[in-house]
Amino acid sequence: MILLILKLILAHLIGDFFLQPQHWVKHKEKQKLKSKWLYIHVLIHIVLMFLFVWDLTLWPLIVCIGTIHYSIDAAKLLLQNKKNKRLLFFLDQLLHLLTIFIAVWVFNGQLVLFDFITQNSLLLLICVLLLIQPTSIIMKTIFSKWNINKITKGNESLKDAGKYIGILERLLVFIFIVVGRWEAVGFLITAKSVFRFGDLTASKERKLTEYILIGTLISFGIAILIGLLYLNLQSYV
Repeated sequence: MILLILKLILAHLIGDFFLQPQHWVKHKEKQKLKSKWLYIHVLIHIVLMFLFVWDLTLWPLIVCIGTIHYSIDAAKLLLQNKKNKRLLFFLDQLLHLLTIFIAVWVFNGQLVLFDFITQNSLLLLICVLLLIQPTSIIMKTIFSKWNINKITKGNESLKDAGKYIGILERLLVFIFIVVGRWEAVGFLITAKSVFRFGDLTASKERKLTEYILIGTLISFGIAILIGLLYLNLQSYV
């Protein structure tokens, strides 16, 4: 059952964060239930679940999750506005994950065919994917509260450089925690602080300093949390 849940979560992560372009999201927010991308998005989720589970006998479970996914997304689009957008984003993801756990518990589905992916490797893959795109979107959602372009004006960097730096540092922190090298995490934080010190001294901008500090703490915090979760969940998979 745990393996089934992991596969469904993996399908959700890929469908929601890797196979959903930004222009789809904007079109759905504008057109609401009239957007064709809403239905294509749900269809992609269903297809991914079938591919990962690879057991047609579980079609009622997959269709159920897909239907609820559509209902959650539709409700989010109808209720969303500028004030509650961040809150609904996190609530939306929480409900999707709860749907998977509850649906599997209700149906009590069991994999019987093509069970070639070990639970541990699947758990590791989910953690790595979480550290890449979902965490970047979570941070972007949090920072949408402030006008980042105004804060970083005059301190622009290469396009998407910050995003890729964040991904690499989170992956490194995760690896260090998994192999038990906590001192390396401290070294990484120190190294980043040294490189950033010159920028902060030159800018003399308190807002920029706070922006960098918040981003670093969130990025490292999420990586540490996922690393600890992985270590603790290993005993269950």
